[in-house]
Amino acid sequence: MADPKDVEQNKALAAIGYLGILFLVPMLAAPKSPFAQFHAKQGMVLFIAAIIMSVILAIPFIGWVVGGIGEVFILILMIMGILNAVNGQEKPLPVIGKFAGQMGGGAPK
Repeated sequence: MADPKDVEQNKALAAIGYLGILFLVPMLAAPKSPFAQFHAKQGMVLFIAAIIMSVILAIPFIGWVVGGIGEVFILILMIMGILNAVNGQEKPLPVIGKFAGQMGGGAPK
């Protein structure tokens, strides 16, 4: 359970963490906030997944299909993460949450 004061102070930073490379903002601006770090780590994994999908999209035909579906999935996860952050929740995102949880130091559960 996150500290309510920490959640209120860092909701905006946590939400920004899901916008691509901006995962660095909460990671660097609120290093002592478990709530912001939780969302920054998930945002980082999501960013890495988006880069991988971009590479897959460069493959003709099959890559266009797989990468396109992957990009839509990443967009859905991004929206879910932003909504979780704005609502003060620390819910691991489907599929990627477990990878973010392996990053240590108060990471996703």
